[in-house]
Amino acid sequence: MKEAMLYEKLTDSRVKCNLCNHRCIIKDGDYGICGVRQNRGGSLYSLVYDKIIATHVDPIEKKPLFQFYPGSTAYSMATVGCNFICKHCQNSDISQSPREDKGHILGREMSPEEIVREAENSDCQSIAYTYTEPTIFFELAYDTAKLAQGRGINNVFVSNGFMTPEALKEISPFLDAINIDLKGFTNKFYKEVCGGRLEPVLENIQLANKLGIWVEATTLIIPTQNDSPEELKLIAEFIASTNKDIPWHITQFYPTYKMVNLPRTPIEILHQAREIGLQAGLHYVYEGNVPGMGNENTYCYNCGNILIERWGYSIGKNMIKDGHCPFCQSPIAGVYS
Repeated sequence: MKEAMLYEKLTDSRVKCNLCNHRCIIKDGDYGICGVRQNRGGSLYSLVYDKIIATHVDPIEKKPLFQFYPGSTAYSMATVGCNFICKHCQNSDISQSPREDKGHILGREMSPEEIVREAENSDCQSIAYTYTEPTIFFELAYDTAKLAQGRGINNVFVSNGFMTPEALKEISPFLDAINIDLKGFTNKFYKEVCGGRLEPVLENIQLANKLGIWVEATTLIIPTQNDSPEELKLIAEFIASTNKDIPWHITQFYPTYKMVNLPRTPIEILHQAREIGLQAGLHYVYEGNVPGMGNENTYCYNCGNILIERWGYSIGKNMIKDGHCPFCQSPIAGVYS
């Protein structure tokens, strides 16, 4: 256990957690919505500070981050727990386990120092806090990111974007990139499918961009849930209004967890969404989970030439020179070696 960051002590031994936008008020002995933060005697503790459930060396493109050191690898890690209850969660076995079995925390002991050392030994350029929501293991991510930065290793969040502004600002000096899931564009979808709210996610996309963190956004398109042209247009226009250089990943849903009754997203819908994004003025729109279609490549928004050629998570060629298109010299947003 480790005493939590970003919480307030209230009367009657209660505490208020200010880590995510649920801002849980927790009685003595109770847990937050995430299931991994507990009030013990009027103080809030993280139960997952050194309990790692998953580690793996991944291509950075798998996060997905396509314009942040493309072709590099990230040491990916996670603890159990999440502050959302997404019905389509691909990692529900670890994200929902603390909620389903209160007080039972799975994972092996691993300190921030050990995580950074493993990243170094694996020749990874980044550490990715991913698989589950990194906000819920904030103390571990914060301490690890601070150590990693001191050793020249980048830090990446793959997040649902529901952290508080305080949390995002707190870690921003050590956070180099973030991919935020913009799961839909209605509060109805966020409430019924995810157990959250839309507005804080929109605010955090804007805040991360303002703080100078490299931002990419992902929308998993779920048939009958968030796939209407009207909703996709609203998503694209919001991202473009924040920054036209934010890459938008539109990915194919496949049946999982509590949504096994829905079909895979038709490829035609992904194509349509990409066109909507480009028409909204976005410079970079990618189709995910359908390798070989050509729309996972990075194209110059000005001259249309292929700059980074991809097949799935593999890069065939990278033509970007000093952050510019070699054909027309247009600046290409991103972070490159």
